[in-house]
Amino acid sequence: MIPQARILVAATALLLGASASGADAADHVVKMLNLGAKGPMVFEPDFVTAAPGDTVTFVPTQPGHNVEGIKGMLPDGVAPFRGDFNKPYTLSVTTEGLYGVKCTPHYGMGMVALVVVGAPANLDAAKAVKHPGKAQPVFAELLAQAGAN
Repeated sequence: MIPQARILVAATALLLGASASGADAADHVVKMLNLGAKGPMVFEPDFVTAAPGDTVTFVPTQPGHNVEGIKGMLPDGVAPFRGDFNKPYTLSVTTEGLYGVKCTPHYGMGMVALVVVGAPANLDAAKAVKHPGKAQPVFAELLAQAGAN
C-alpha cells in the first residue's frame, strides 16, 4: 500500500473509533422538582452512577431551581460550575470521582444530589464537607451509597 493510502486508512479507522466511543456515552436526566417521591425540593434521581464521558442533564421541570457544584465535593481538577435558574444544565463528567450538587436556593432544604463517576476517589474529602439543614442527612445517605458501590 502506498504511504498516502495508509495514512487515509489509519485516519478513517481513528475517526470511526472516536465516533463509536462517543456513541457509548450516556446522558442521565435528573429532574429538579418542588415535590418528588422523597418529599419537597428534590433532584430526582438524587443518586446517579455514570461513566467517564457521560453527561448528566439537570432539567428544571418546575420553576425556581438551578444546579451548582459543591466546593470540596468535586474530583480534583474539575472546575466549579453553576447553571442558570429555570434552564437545563448539562454536566459533562470526564473525571472519575464524586460530584456533589445542590440547588442554590433550596440547599438547606436538602435539595442535593450525588453523581458517582467510576471510582469514588474523593469520598473522604466529600464526607468532610459540612452542609446546612436537611442537606447534611441527605448527603450522609447518598455518600453511604457511594461507598457501597
